[in-house]
Amino acid sequence: MSSTTSGSRLLRIALVLATVAGGLFGPGHATPVRAATTYRAQYHFTVPDHWKNDPQRPVYLNGKFNYYYLYNADYPSEVGTAWRLATTTGGVAFADQGIAAPKKTNANHDLWSGSAVVDTANTAGFGAGAVIQLVTQMDHPTNGSGPQAQFLWYSIDGGRTFRPHGDAPVIPNGGRSDFRDPKVIWDSARGRWVAVITEGDRIGFFTSPDLKTWTRQSEFASTYGILECPDLFQIRADDGTTHWVLGVSANGRSAGKPETYAYWTGSFDGVAFTADSAVPQWLDHGFDWYAGVTWEDPAAPLDRRFGLAWMNNWAYADTTPTRASDGFNGTDSIVRQIRLKRYADGYALASQPTSALASHATSVQNLGTIQVNGGLVPLVYHGTAYELNADVSWTQLDNIGMQLRVSADGTRHADAGIYRDYSYLNRRQTGQPDPAGPRGESRAPWNPAKTNAHLRILVDRTSIEVYVDDGRYVHSSQVFADPSDTGINLYTTGGSATFANVTITEFKNLAQRPAKVLSGFEGSSYDPGWTTTGSFVGTGPLPWYLPGMVGKAALDTFAGGGDPATGTITSPVFTVDRDHLHFLVAGGKHPAGSPGETSINLIVNGQVVRTATGDDTGVLKPVDWDVGDLQGQSAQVQVIDQATGAWGHIMVDQLLLSD
Repeated sequence: MSSTTSGSRLLRIALVLATVAGGLFGPGHATPVRAATTYRAQYHFTVPDHWKNDPQRPVYLNGKFNYYYLYNADYPSEVGTAWRLATTTGGVAFADQGIAAPKKTNANHDLWSGSAVVDTANTAGFGAGAVIQLVTQMDHPTNGSGPQAQFLWYSIDGGRTFRPHGDAPVIPNGGRSDFRDPKVIWDSARGRWVAVITEGDRIGFFTSPDLKTWTRQSEFASTYGILECPDLFQIRADDGTTHWVLGVSANGRSAGKPETYAYWTGSFDGVAFTADSAVPQWLDHGFDWYAGVTWEDPAAPLDRRFGLAWMNNWAYADTTPTRASDGFNGTDSIVRQIRLKRYADGYALASQPTSALASHATSVQNLGTIQVNGGLVPLVYHGTAYELNADVSWTQLDNIGMQLRVSADGTRHADAGIYRDYSYLNRRQTGQPDPAGPRGESRAPWNPAKTNAHLRILVDRTSIEVYVDDGRYVHSSQVFADPSDTGINLYTTGGSATFANVTITEFKNLAQRPAKVLSGFEGSSYDPGWTTTGSFVGTGPLPWYLPGMVGKAALDTFAGGGDPATGTITSPVFTVDRDHLHFLVAGGKHPAGSPGETSINLIVNGQVVRTATGDDTGVLKPVDWDVGDLQGQSAQVQVIDQATGAWGHIMVDQLLLSD
C-alpha cells in the first residue's frame, strides 16, 4: 500500500546507450520481458520505433496540432536526435508524419530541444505563415562535441519539413557550459519575440524583432540543478486576474521535491520575470513527467492551456521492456488541460486529462458504491489499460487507496491513495524502472482535515497517472507491471471509507501507424524499381537547391535536356495502406490531359485517380491527397513531362504515405 507497507544531455544519452548491453533490469526485477507480449501503451502516445525523448511544443495549423518530438532512428547504436512530427486534432489520437527536421543536415549534426512558431507577419523574411524553429545544436562539433548554441530552421510547407538557415547560430554560445532548449513566444504588447533559454542553473531572457537578431535582457536564477526545457506563458486565473508563469524541468531531489516541471507564478515586463515566491510549485509530483511543454488552447487561449511530457527519467532512461518486446523506447503522458486557480495559499496550476479523451472511449462501466471496512476489497473488473474514477469519503482513517495491476496471488501491485497528510503513488511492489533506487513512492501534500477526495487514475500498459481532486497535485510514473497482472483492490487501514461513483472507462487502441517515405529523391539515381522513359532514361534526381526542398536533391524533369526534355518517371507498384499521400511540387502549370502536360499522377488500375501540377514557379509547395477511399489497392506514382516550352518541366520531392 503506501510507505507504511512498503550533466549535460549528450553525456546522459551516451550513458544511457552504454547501459544497453547490461540488460534492461537490475537484479530482482519483478517483470521479465516476454518477447510475444506487447508493452506498447494503448491510449498514450508512443514513438513508432527506436527512441524518443523531449516533446516540443505543438503548433496549431489548419485545424490540427503539429506535435514535434526528439527522435533517434539510430537508437540504440548511436546518439543523436532529429525532430519527428505527428499530427492530432484533439491531443489523444496522433498520426505519424515522419521526420520533419533531419539530423546531420548541416555542420551542427543533431537537433536538441527548441520551439516552433508560426511567423504570421513574416518578421523573419521566409514568407508570411512560415513555421520557424529555434533549436539547440552544437556549434560545429569536433569528435561529437561542441558548444551549445541556438540555430534557426524554417519551413514553407506548413511545418511538415524544415531546412537549416545556414550553419551559423543566431544566438551564439558566449562561453556558457550549458545553453539550450529555447522556448519562443510572441510578446504582443511590445511587438517582438521573446525566448527563454536555460543556462545551467538559470534561465536567460532574450528578445528579437525578427527571430534572427537576439538581445539578452535578463536572467532568472534557480537552485534546482541543471535546468532544461523552459516555458513562459500568460494565463488568466479563475478569479479573472491575469498572470505570467515561468516553467522549467528541474531536479528538486536534494530538496525533497520532484524531478519534473517546476513553475513560478509572477509578472513579466517584456525584459525580466518577477516571481511571486522564490520557491517553485510542481506541475507533477511523480517520477516521470519530464521535459514538459504547454501550449494554448485555441478555443480559449488565455484561459486554459494543454500540456504533456516525456514519461521517463534520465536516472533510468533505458530501463524499459518496450524495446525488447516492441522495438521502441518512448512514451508520453496523456495531454492535460491546465488552468490557473486561486487557492488560500496563492495561485497554482491545476490540470486534468484533456476532455477529448472521452471521445475515444469504447466502454464505461459503473460499479456503483463500495464500502471498505479495513483490508482489501477486489473489484470485479480486470484490465491493463483503463481510467478509474471514484469519489471517496471517510470519517477517520490512516490510509485509503487502490491497488492497481494486481497479480493473481496479490504479491505484485502499484498503490495510489492518501495517507494522513500526503497523497502518493507507490510502485515498489511491481515492475518498475528504479528497483534498487529511491524512486519508488512519490508524495504530494494533502490536508489531513479533509475527509473526502476524488481520485481519477489513468492506467496504461506501462504507466499510471493519478489526479487528486481538481488536479493541483498529480502523480505520473512508469509502472512495468507483468501483462498478466490485471486486478484492482480497494483498501483502507485504520478505519472505513465509502467509494462512490466507481467507474471504469476503456479506450480504443490508439497506436500510430508509421509514415512511409515512398521516395525522398536523395540518390544520384532513382530508387530501386523506379522506371524512366524518353529523355529521362539514365538520369536521376538533381542535386541543386529548390526552395522548400527536403534534403539535398529532388526529382526535376529539367534533367535530360532542360525544358525540351520529355518522358515519364514512374514509381514501382505499392499498396495504399495509409489515408494520405503527401509530396512537394513545383514547375510548369500544365495539368494532366492538357497539351504538353507537366503533372504528377496517382494511377490505380490503369486510371489516373489523383493529379497535380506546378504553378510556374520554382518554389516547392505541399500537396495532400486524401487516399482513404483507395485503401488496400495497388498504385503507382507517375511524373509526366510532355512540355517543351517555357516552364516545360516539373519538380517533385518527398513522397510520403501517412495517416
